[in-house]
Amino acid sequence: MKLYIKYMVSLRCKMLVHEELNALDIKHSVIDLGVVELLDNITKQQWETLKKNLLKSGLELLDDKKSILIEKIKNVVIEMIHYAEELPKINFSEYISEKLGYDYTYLANTFSEVKGITIQQFIIINKIEKVKELLLYDELNLTEIAYKLNYSSVAHLSSQFKKITGLSPSFYKQLKQKRTNNLEDF
Repeated sequence: MKLYIKYMVSLRCKMLVHEELNALDIKHSVIDLGVVELLDNITKQQWETLKKNLLKSGLELLDDKKSILIEKIKNVVIEMIHYAEELPKINFSEYISEKLGYDYTYLANTFSEVKGITIQQFIIINKIEKVKELLLYDELNLTEIAYKLNYSSVAHLSSQFKKITGLSPSFYKQLKQKRTNNLEDF
């Protein structure tokens, strides 16, 4: 039996889920992309307790097929952009479709219907969040960031960044540096 839990793909969340399952003596094997594989059936009491305890931690058990699919799509995108060493060389649509085993048109229509934005818009938002993160680390210049995130050019990255944040990447970086400097003065 598979259990679907809405959580961000992070070590902290995986640990929380793992701890809750162990506390309830629920045997499980895989915790990946919001999916936990249960090795045994669980009782209604265990289900309710798990649901309640996870909710206290900001995590949610999902039982609606569309919600589960949306979380899977979001987790694939987040993992691909934020945690992969490099972005896939194939189209994101092809990558997501292969990863989840569904036709991309179906995934895209379901995502748009439920979330009110396209998968492509969700990808762009996450790519810009990754750009912000990389700008703050100050280890890569804008050209390297554009290359790392598969932008066709620095101009394209800058244009998307400004469209999403209202700021140019360089102004954003300056703003963050000023805030950091101001905090250090206290």
